[in-house]
Amino acid sequence: MKSQTSGSYTIVLRLEIEQNVAFIEIANAIHEAGGEITAVDIVNSGKLLTTRDITVSVSNSENEAALIESVRNVAGVKVVNFSDRTFLMHLGGKLEIQSKVPIKNRDDLSHVYTPGVARVCMALHHDPAKAYSLTIKRNTVAVVTDGTAVLGLGDIGPIASMPVMEGKAMLFKEMAGIDSFPICLNTKNTEEIIQIVKSIAPVFGGINLEDISSPRCFEIEERLKQELDIPVFHDDQHGTAVVMLAGLINALKIVNKRMEDIKVVFSGIGAAGVACTKMLMAAGVKHIVGATRSVGILHRGENYSNPIFQWYADHSNPDNVTGTLSDAMLDADVFIGLSGPNVISVEDLKKMAPDPIVFAMANPNPEILPEVAEPYVRVMATGRSDYPNQLNNVLCFPGIFRGALDCQATAINEKMKLAAAYGIASIVQDDERNEQYIIPSVFNNRIVEVVRKKVIEAAIETGVARKIPHEFV
Repeated sequence: MKSQTSGSYTIVLRLEIEQNVAFIEIANAIHEAGGEITAVDIVNSGKLLTTRDITVSVSNSENEAALIESVRNVAGVKVVNFSDRTFLMHLGGKLEIQSKVPIKNRDDLSHVYTPGVARVCMALHHDPAKAYSLTIKRNTVAVVTDGTAVLGLGDIGPIASMPVMEGKAMLFKEMAGIDSFPICLNTKNTEEIIQIVKSIAPVFGGINLEDISSPRCFEIEERLKQELDIPVFHDDQHGTAVVMLAGLINALKIVNKRMEDIKVVFSGIGAAGVACTKMLMAAGVKHIVGATRSVGILHRGENYSNPIFQWYADHSNPDNVTGTLSDAMLDADVFIGLSGPNVISVEDLKKMAPDPIVFAMANPNPEILPEVAEPYVRVMATGRSDYPNQLNNVLCFPGIFRGALDCQATAINEKMKLAAAYGIASIVQDDERNEQYIIPSVFNNRIVEVVRKKVIEAAIETGVARKIPHEFV
């Protein structure tokens, strides 16, 4: 059975080893402390000492400390230093800015800066729309957070959230060639966040909101969508919803069921839960029931202090059933979890309709472990990379923004998100699709282009594209 925490990480030990020390002694010390050697490199070899870099896979920080101490206890071995590969990859940050045009002489300088730049400034002053051709706005996205809902970590603040936002910016660049920059705000005030984003918006072609806590994220996104003329996309909501729908499209093909016929039960009625619910409704699902551990099944006739719960109760649960999450599972075709670990049990799975589909998407620990659920479900998906069918937002946001930027969209609307979901699902061909493969790998090089085209088509169809790329003319 797999651990409920996700995988190991790598450290590198630099050791000075006396010549009379057998390497097997070091290997045994590492093995006994729970480490696994993955590489050995000689840095320097002399008559008395050999310096080696030993790369070791360890499971957690406690394991790392014990392993280093174990190696230190080997006679004739000195631990010169050790480094965590993850931390090494973050040294100095993971991003840099590079010039596209070299400045080699005074003439180059006069074109990119004064005096020549004044002509370009005035051209933009007379026609601001030229910013899409004459500035970085054409291909730049702001990744904006206040650090209040960082995945798996919670409210850790703007400084601690920066490595996540840098990583998001890297994915934009690596996956879709989009330049982006982390904007980590030192305020939790909704109005201040809205005003700051509006003030910096002239630089950017799109805004990606990230890891902002609920319910504030709803108002922030809604206001910015109304008050800006560039796409605003809260990935925790809509990215999750797009990828979830893509997986469900293919899962339903396996069990031969239709969107309009299924009963879906949600656990976790926050930002992502509401967005996923709205996405399923837009895709044709009619029977949705939402529940939480604290209040049970959301239903009409109850006055909820949480406005999200109230909206949910008013727009779901057509039979107006009451009770617990476990009660809601009766005859459900699909379970979608966006809550936390151990929310459902095998007994709950046994209550579901034939060929049940379970998307246990809580990270890092799903609502039920796949190895526990596997005998009782037909199709299983999680948000983790160490199980089949990983539902990962990176499948959608690079392609969605690539499409939105390429057609200079004023928004990312519901049709564009639906189109993205169906585009992702289409990557998995009929002869490939099976219970263990309902969603493509995040490294599938076709995804961004397929999603981009679907998004542009939907943007043109819904009238939010300011530019028609040449291949669509």
